[in-house]
Amino acid sequence: MEAGIDYAAVFRALPGMVALLTPGLRYADANEDFQRLSGRTRDQLVGRHLFDVFPDNPNDPAATGVRNLEASLKRVLETGERDSMALQRYDVESLERPGEWEERYWSPVNAPILGPDGHVALLVHRVEEVTALIKARGVPEEGRARVLEAELYTRARELQEVNERLREAHAREREVALALQDAMLPAPRPVGHHLAAVRYRPAVGSLNVCGDWYDLVDLPGDRIAVAVGDVVGHGLHAACVMGLLRSALAAASLVADGPARALDVLGLYARSVDGAENTTAVTTCVDWETHTLLYSSASARDSGSAARWRVRASARRARPVSMSSRRRSMRPSV
Repeated sequence: MEAGIDYAAVFRALPGMVALLTPGLRYADANEDFQRLSGRTRDQLVGRHLFDVFPDNPNDPAATGVRNLEASLKRVLETGERDSMALQRYDVESLERPGEWEERYWSPVNAPILGPDGHVALLVHRVEEVTALIKARGVPEEGRARVLEAELYTRARELQEVNERLREAHAREREVALALQDAMLPAPRPVGHHLAAVRYRPAVGSLNVCGDWYDLVDLPGDRIAVAVGDVVGHGLHAACVMGLLRSALAAASLVADGPARALDVLGLYARSVDGAENTTAVTTCVDWETHTLLYSSASARDSGSAARWRVRASARRARPVSMSSRRRSMRPSV
């Protein structure tokens, strides 16, 4: 039955003003209500840039309509998530009197349409005109309602400005945390005379900086330590805690008698690190001379006022079948 639905007709008949924009912010289509209420035909819209059709009022130096709408659309493109805007004043040039601009107020919502590759293929731009609400005129007893409406608009604008500052602060913190995380995680390089291939993919996606870490340590003899760990949390603090624990485990691996002892040392150190609660870690010693793996795992769990560090699976050995035949070419993947 779905194959018989004319989705183009459905789009054209949608109630309210709805337009489709390309990632370059050009009109791909507009429904009938958008054409009727904006006074523009489909031919006057499709293929043209959004802000060429609807620019800011040149007579209003304080106009912010283009800036706010462009910022919202870019957020949708970057995050792939819907963005609801506060009430906007966005004046429109009169079609009957070119050069004259009419004061208009809008409530916009922008949403993504994802393509097969998961990237934003189109933007849904839905707007509702609320000019009549903001500029309502009535009998004297309705004065209080008009004051409340004006107050609503003012508070909505203030809320948007606060949200903009929060987004900027979050972007700055994320940029610092990403740089810190990249600096703390080792770059792919030969370990001793063995090659290593590393691929790091945070499970939560690109918008969050996490406390996950990995490490490769060249040990005395023909041995390599491979470590993976996770600090609960996101952001700059988690990245800092991750760096402290990674460095401590690397140092312990160089001097401790095996992975279990290295994790014991890490557990003692983690007690003094704020934010190291609920940390998990595993470290493996690859011995190329004996062709064996020695590995241990550990986790910290809150227990009342103190976190208890538990080391598990210590002193276990495994003998991979392929190690003896690929001693010089094996590429451990972290």
